[in-house]
Amino acid sequence: MRPLHPDLQAHLEDGATTVCLAWIVRRTDGSVLGFTDHDRPLTVAGTVCEPQTGFTAGAAEASLGLGGDISDVSGALSSSAISETDIERGAYDGADVALYLVNWQAPETASLLRRFHVGEITREGRAFRAELRSLSAALDQPRGRFFTRHCDARLGDARCGFALSGTPGYSAQGTVSGGNGARSIDLAGIGVHPDRWFDHGVLRFDGGVRAGDTLSVASASLSDASTMRLLLREPVGVPPATGDPATLFAGCDKTFATCKAKFSNQLNFQGFPHMPGDDRALNYVNSDAVFDGGPLVP
Repeated sequence: MRPLHPDLQAHLEDGATTVCLAWIVRRTDGSVLGFTDHDRPLTVAGTVCEPQTGFTAGAAEASLGLGGDISDVSGALSSSAISETDIERGAYDGADVALYLVNWQAPETASLLRRFHVGEITREGRAFRAELRSLSAALDQPRGRFFTRHCDARLGDARCGFALSGTPGYSAQGTVSGGNGARSIDLAGIGVHPDRWFDHGVLRFDGGVRAGDTLSVASASLSDASTMRLLLREPVGVPPATGDPATLFAGCDKTFATCKAKFSNQLNFQGFPHMPGDDRALNYVNSDAVFDGGPLVP
């Protein structure tokens, strides 16, 4: 347990207390925000904490050892400091959150209780709920590679090695022309491309309110001669405006066949396409089978 400020400890032992909680959020872009469940602003650790419109704490548990603890906070999107756009673009993903116990009559005695990282953020109408993960929760994350037939690299990254942006034909620029505002966007001026060329691809906004944001594309098909209908893997969130420029990148289904035929990048394939499956291990010996030491998967 972290030691408390001596004056705060004495206050807690006095019987009648005047304490509240405060959260100081340090985002990965350098922004520092403060919130408290008290009814007036408090300055904690040099940060002005905004009252009431900040976070409301849920239940928290602390485990012994290196177990990853998870708590959560919720709040309304009424605070000018917390915007829907910032949440949608991932500004709070991985942010550091310091939780303080504060005597609001003597905030200079505030004591740090816990530190967290922001995990999953979900929307609840005009409110949000953020999962807070303890620092030890990082020890629960998978490390290393997976032994699977499919590639575990991201198309265009250093392990893949394919120049997605610099290779003609594998990206196309267009403008937003519509969509249902939930999981689809219409992109005009995209040009002519092979059918399903952009399935499993990525849409990047190059201007407008979503400039720099990316969305994962599940499937893409021509709705007319000049417009591509994109079905997305996640909700659109903050909708782009009609006319916003965007770039669409070709996608990969992570199979060896696609890597070879579509990208000619089979030498960099980061999966194990010749890995035998359970059917091979449990199969019976067959006199008609070929046992020449060749690959099991062509």
